[in-house]
Amino acid sequence: MVEVDEQVLQRWRAGDEAAFEELFLRHYGQVFRVLFNLLGSREEAEDLAQETFIALHNQPPQHVETSMAAWLCRVALNRGYNALRGARRAQQRLERMDPLPLPVDPQAALLRAEEQGRVRGALAQLAERQSNLLLLRHSGLSYAEIAGVLDVAPGSVGTLLARAERAFLAAFNAYEVIEHEV
Repeated sequence: MVEVDEQVLQRWRAGDEAAFEELFLRHYGQVFRVLFNLLGSREEAEDLAQETFIALHNQPPQHVETSMAAWLCRVALNRGYNALRGARRAQQRLERMDPLPLPVDPQAALLRAEEQGRVRGALAQLAERQSNLLLLRHSGLSYAEIAGVLDVAPGSVGTLLARAERAFLAAFNAYEVIEHEV
């Protein structure tokens, strides 16, 4: 029988090092996917996933209201958004210092970068909750886990996701039209 996360967390709080490793192995993949989908960088997602588990290691929650996966994903998303804000500020500083564009990559990489840019642009047009819903769902979280991360009723996640998907498609299509007009 698989031990539930709350019991493993209690063992970790009691000093059982194997319990922390069990939590790490159980949830690392999901935390990494959430961060990778948010950031688009494998290295940055790995770094922030490790930071998320360091936070769990150093200050385990006293009680997890929803699930350990939801708690970890909430911590990871907060770290991810902080990283995005920091990267945006750094990029703005660089642009002020050096307005020259970087050399063009090969065509396949350029097409992929353009597609990722359109997706990120469309996500940026959405309300934060809608973009979080889509990121969490496409990172493999269940409806119950998404509800825990975003602090919404589990029964409303499906409806909220459907609305977010419609809003994303509208923003993506509008973003694509604007790009072609420019």
